[in-house]
Amino acid sequence: MPRDLLRLDLPDGATPRAVVLVLHGGKPRSAQAVDGRSASWRRMAAMQQAVVADLHAVGAASWLLRYSERGWNDGAPAADARWALGQVRAAHGDVPVVLLGHSMGARTAIYVADEAAVRAVVGLAPWWQPDDPVHTLVGRSIAAAHGRTDKITSARMTRAYLTRAERVAEETRFVDMGRVGHYMLRRVADWNAAARELTLDALTSLDGIDAAS
Repeated sequence: MPRDLLRLDLPDGATPRAVVLVLHGGKPRSAQAVDGRSASWRRMAAMQQAVVADLHAVGAASWLLRYSERGWNDGAPAADARWALGQVRAAHGDVPVVLLGHSMGARTAIYVADEAAVRAVVGLAPWWQPDDPVHTLVGRSIAAAHGRTDKITSARMTRAYLTRAERVAEETRFVDMGRVGHYMLRRVADWNAAARELTLDALTSLDGIDAAS
């Protein structure tokens, strides 16, 4: 997989103490290649830029993955995410990783959360299904933000998944985004704030990282 499928933002002059791997959304099924014009990828690229200064302030880098295919395709993005986690390990060693995903990206996150480096998952308008695994979250924290008028994925199903995850996860949290839909194109500042808060909470719960870094 070529290196241009990752976009990196690193703290200036410092080795990162943690990495946030950003995972964009997609479609249930599509073999179309994801390029820089993808609306899903561009939305998460914009979010990465909105939160990057706060991540750098606590010593964290952010990496944005671009999948090789647009669709879920029975879990294909999980292979891309595991590759990306391998690249993080090769670049930075065994630093802790927080997965920040929107929609299909949040689903991808829970499938790869069993990687040793992963400490937390943050899902935005997640696409979580009743048969998705929770065993990958043992000892991890998981948080989600979802709008009540989302017609693409379901806030109710997100709550149900978090209830299942409570049995194994270190911590679960749900943020009600109010009457907003799926694509995070309304109340953008509120979505960015939720991503920032939930990701920073996950980061600052890690050993050696604090809000004053």
